[in-house]
Amino acid sequence: MAETRKASRFIVPVAVAGAAAATIGLVPALAASGDPDLPEITAQQLIEKIAASDTQTLSGTFKISTDLGLPALGGLASGLGGLGGGDAPSADPSQKLTELASGTHTLRVAADGPERQRLTLLDGSDEYSLIHNGDDVWAYDSKSNEVFHEKGKGAPGTPESHEELPGTPKQFADEVLKAAGDTTSITVGGTARVAGRDAYQLVIKPKQSGSTVESVKIAVDAANGTPLKFTLSSVEGGKPVVDAGFTKVDFAKPAASDFAFEVPKGTEVTEGGAEEAPRDGKLPEGFEEKLPEGFGDGFADFGKGLNVIGEGWTTIATIDTGAPAPKTDGAPKEIQGLLDSLGDQVTGPFGSGTLFKTKLVNALLTDDGKVYVGAVTKEALIDAANAAK
Repeated sequence: MAETRKASRFIVPVAVAGAAAATIGLVPALAASGDPDLPEITAQQLIEKIAASDTQTLSGTFKISTDLGLPALGGLASGLGGLGGGDAPSADPSQKLTELASGTHTLRVAADGPERQRLTLLDGSDEYSLIHNGDDVWAYDSKSNEVFHEKGKGAPGTPESHEELPGTPKQFADEVLKAAGDTTSITVGGTARVAGRDAYQLVIKPKQSGSTVESVKIAVDAANGTPLKFTLSSVEGGKPVVDAGFTKVDFAKPAASDFAFEVPKGTEVTEGGAEEAPRDGKLPEGFEEKLPEGFGDGFADFGKGLNVIGEGWTTIATIDTGAPAPKTDGAPKEIQGLLDSLGDQVTGPFGSGTLFKTKLVNALLTDDGKVYVGAVTKEALIDAANAAK
C-alpha cells in the first residue's frame, strides 16, 4: 500500500520542514461574506493537511491559463522552418504539451493510482489524449490522426514516475512548497468554493523585495487536502502568470475503460524510446543558417561559467558565455521582431546590454557576453551586473 501512495507522501513533507523556517501565519482562516464557513485552521496545519493527502483517484475538468506577457509569436515557428524539433510527430507529448505554456486550455483528467492516468487536451473540435496504463503510454492527436506509443515509464513530456498529471494544481503546489524557506511568508487567506468543493486558500508571498512574484495562492480541498487551484501572480499586475484549477472534480474511482486505448484503423503509429544523439550543447543542425553571423559562437561553452547569486525568490543565475553578444542585424524578420519586442537596451557601470523581459523571468545579456537571469525585476538584474564589475 505504501508503495502506491501518491508523491505527496514523500515530496510535501520536505515542504513542511522548510515551512517551519518560513513566516507561518498562525492566525486561522476566517470566511469572508459569501465564502464557505469552515473550521479555523492555521497555515502550518493546512500544509500538513496537504502532506497527509492521499488522493489516489479522481476525474474532472480543469482549465489552465498562462500569461507571461509575451507578444504573439506570429510566424516565428514557420520562419525558422521547423528547426529544433519540427520533425517530431505531432502526437509526441514532448512537443504537444508545450502548448500549455501559453494561452488558455481546457483539459479532462482521470487518475486511478500511480499506474493509470488520462489527460485530454480540448482544442475546438480537435482532441489530444495522453493515456498511461501500466507499462504503456499512448498519445493520440485527432487533428493529424497520429499516435505516439512508448513502453515503460519516463515517456517524453510526462512526469518520470507518472504519478502526476502534467500541469495539475497539485504539481504546481508541490514545487512551490518544496522551495519554502525563511525568505517566504505563508498564511491562510480565507476560504473559497472551487469546482463545487469547499476549500481553504493558502497564500505564499516573497518576503524579499526585487522578486517578480507577487503571490502564489493554492486552494486546498477542505475535506481531503488535495490542491484544487493554483494561481501565480506577478508584481506587474494584470492577469495571473499561471491560473490552473479544476472546474469539475470527482474523487470516485474512474472506470477502467477510461484508460483503455485502441489504435484507430489507418492511423500512423510512432514508437518512442529512441534516444537522440547529444549535440554537446550546440544549436540544432542547420539552425545557424537562420541566424545572424556569429550568433552561435561559443554556444557549446554556454554553461561553463554558470554561477548563482542571491537566495530565495531573488536568486539570479549568471553565465559568462566567453564571447561578445551576437549582433542581430540581418536576422530573419520573425526573429528580429521578437527580439525587438522583448528586449530593451540598457546601460550602467557594467557597460551596455539588452534586457529581455516577461512577467515572471527576466534576463540581461551584456554586450561583453555575460548573462543574468532570474524571476527578479529588471532593476535587480542591472544591480547584479553593476555589482559584478
